[in-house]
Amino acid sequence: MSTALAIASVTAVLKDLLNNGLIDHDVGASVGEVIVSTLPPDRIDALDAQKKSRLNLFMYQVTPNQGWRNAELPSRNSNGDRVSNPPLALDLHYLLTAYGAEELHSEILLGYGMQLLHETPVLTRDAIRRSLTPPSPVGAGGDLPPALAALFSSELAEQVEQIKIAPSALNTEEISRMWSAFQAKYRPTAVYQASVVLIQSRGSVRSALPVRARKVKVVPFKQPIIQTINSRATPIDPIVSGQPILEGYQLVLVGFDLRGEETQVLVGGNLVPDNQTTVVDDNQIIATIPAATPAGVNGVQVIHQTLLGSPPAPHRGVESNVAAFVLQPRIETIVIANLGSSGNLRSADLNLKVKPAIGDTQRIVLFLNQFLPLSSPPLDVDVIPDSYSFEAPTRRPLSPPTSPPGPSENITIPISGVNAGNYLVRIQVDGAESPLGVNSAGQYVSPLLTLV
Repeated sequence: MSTALAIASVTAVLKDLLNNGLIDHDVGASVGEVIVSTLPPDRIDALDAQKKSRLNLFMYQVTPNQGWRNAELPSRNSNGDRVSNPPLALDLHYLLTAYGAEELHSEILLGYGMQLLHETPVLTRDAIRRSLTPPSPVGAGGDLPPALAALFSSELAEQVEQIKIAPSALNTEEISRMWSAFQAKYRPTAVYQASVVLIQSRGSVRSALPVRARKVKVVPFKQPIIQTINSRATPIDPIVSGQPILEGYQLVLVGFDLRGEETQVLVGGNLVPDNQTTVVDDNQIIATIPAATPAGVNGVQVIHQTLLGSPPAPHRGVESNVAAFVLQPRIETIVIANLGSSGNLRSADLNLKVKPAIGDTQRIVLFLNQFLPLSSPPLDVDVIPDSYSFEAPTRRPLSPPTSPPGPSENITIPISGVNAGNYLVRIQVDGAESPLGVNSAGQYVSPLLTLV
């Protein structure tokens, strides 16, 4: 790759090519003394008083090369360390302009200049080295003035891709705007592109050790999909759709491509242990809900791991969609404490034992619905049962504790202003309600609270 001096080096080589070509064709015999320069057009007009014919090569634009633009990218890793030195790939755009001191001189010079560039579509490495050879201390070799001798160190001749010269075309409007920007008088002009110049840094990079051996493993791609979620209470119970899902139940995931080389089930962010109760098939997976899964809405996902290496070790593979289910809380026991009365109204603290354990940030609401047993004849339809709701006080202390309280199965909820009687008890944890028991007649009968 070249250094930052490559742009100037290309211009110097092209100037030398044109100068030598005009001498070889003895153009001076036709037009007199000819000057080959690389000046901006506005500066040439200022020198016009010399009345000498001139062939000028001016680089008016530099553009990124699309073919090399993304080579060796990215140049840095995730830690910001440099891992490569990507080349700066550039295309150089030139104007070849002829200035004639006499009539037809500009046409003659432009013709010879275009012929020389046409016959030299590629700048060979030898041609570049000859043009950029610095002057010898004894006065032999090299055409560069001493001030530009540093161009020899550009390493243009050693870059991977050689410089190619190709004609371009500009329409009348583009040429007009360009010469207006130069603030110079228009002269006969041809447009050329030199491609590609590769400028690369020499900075130190972080390099990994070479790979000693390659092991390639090809497996068919399978994307697991969970379609529906059923459940069952124990491994010997039937699989039921739509029943409440409680702690200790087994989830039944129904879908396709669920079985992988190493299959894992993630429930509520917790990994289901691989044991004998887990059954994995292509269209169904049965897995026990982990004990740490909180009540409320939870997600379940199937993960396929791939065994790689020697000895084989699991690596991350494909993952299924996340399906949602509601884990309902269950009231185990109800204990009444601090019972008080005011007329027929009762107040108390209800100590509930629930499963799963309630987190300290979960919202708990208690519902009491008056229990009216079935009677014969039926009760008056105008009788409206009493119902109440109470939100549990927060378990999070006002000041930050040294350690959070953590999940608990024992919850205390104060109630007040409740008429004496029998009540069905439900709790709602983050929107998930505890189920009620029913009798043979289909009536809700438990859990039951009696306030006397």
